[in-house]
Amino acid sequence: MRFFKKTGWLTIAGSSLLSAQVFAHGAEEEQATGVALSTYFLIGTGVLFVLFLILYRLAANKAKQLHHAKKQEERNRRQQLSKTANRFRAAWILSLAGFIISGAAASVGGRTNEMSVPHIHGLGYSVDGERLLMPAHEGIVAFSEGHWSQGPGEKHDYMGFSAVDDGFYSSGHPAPGSDKKNPFGVVKSTDEGKSFQTLAVYGESDFHLMGAGYKTKAIYVINPQPNSQMKSPGLYYSKDEGKTWTRSGMQGMAGDPAAIAVHPANDAVVAIGTEQGLFVSQDSGQNFEKLSDARVTSLFFNERGSLFIGSYRAPAASLLQFDIENKQTVEMNIPALTEDAVAYFAQNPQNPNELAFATFKSDVFISGDSGETWTKIADQGKGKMGD
Repeated sequence: MRFFKKTGWLTIAGSSLLSAQVFAHGAEEEQATGVALSTYFLIGTGVLFVLFLILYRLAANKAKQLHHAKKQEERNRRQQLSKTANRFRAAWILSLAGFIISGAAASVGGRTNEMSVPHIHGLGYSVDGERLLMPAHEGIVAFSEGHWSQGPGEKHDYMGFSAVDDGFYSSGHPAPGSDKKNPFGVVKSTDEGKSFQTLAVYGESDFHLMGAGYKTKAIYVINPQPNSQMKSPGLYYSKDEGKTWTRSGMQGMAGDPAAIAVHPANDAVVAIGTEQGLFVSQDSGQNFEKLSDARVTSLFFNERGSLFIGSYRAPAASLLQFDIENKQTVEMNIPALTEDAVAYFAQNPQNPNELAFATFKSDVFISGDSGETWTKIADQGKGKMGD
């Protein structure tokens, strides 16, 4: 009798503690995965359901055995056992309800339709212009027909992403569990990341700042440290897909490079942006001319050779379209950005009226009318996934 009296209250109190612990742990995991909360709660309520059912049966059977008791002591014991059995029965019913509810929640949570990408590492369109590709910390995601979807292949951490007319060039790091070397050096994919070929310094260097000519495939990188093909830090370029590299003099440059872009048709034209302004070279980076004093946050050459410049001059961010031939600048209309700026920009190669940009706070906007109006398709890295 003492056993059931003690375990009855201890188990009920313990069940509350277990549920609270399961819920709290699930909440932490939910921030990372979005579905662990309901899964942990489902397991917890399932365990409690079985436990209370067993204890109820035991108490009820003990009370039944004393049904014909004649002694007062035995009748009192039967009465206490019946009360204990009723408590376990109530707890069993409650845990059953909790199990059903948490099961439904787990089912819904497992079918989440929201993308969450806290860190964006680039932006560019697929070759056919059907998808906006966005490399992130855990692979490439694609936006098409109003929703996001996970790209093919392993979830590599692509850096220095640069779209070209037959795919993209990139650097970065392999996905957890991948057999690829770390870091990537320079790689190229022609199937939107389903696979890639290694081109240069594979397993040696990671280039956060890298650009490639959309048609020429000339590759420019800001090399952070010496490797087997680049003997010192600085600006290097390759016009044979990474087989050979040439170091540029960078005369006339000032500030720390924050963005780089390569002309689509002229492999000798490269633009670099720093906190001190925009610098453009006509001789493969040997000499640069300063063309703007604004702090540059992003650069992009479209197919016609127009340069799009994300910049920041306190307190506002801006997006400029710049003609490097006649030095004319047009400021484009963009949504107001609060303590934020354009980090990456892209233009659809099949539809020049379609533009897109991502910010440092992982907001993503798209326009179908050359920037007259914009639609936010990701809010701080969160966006609608397809069914």
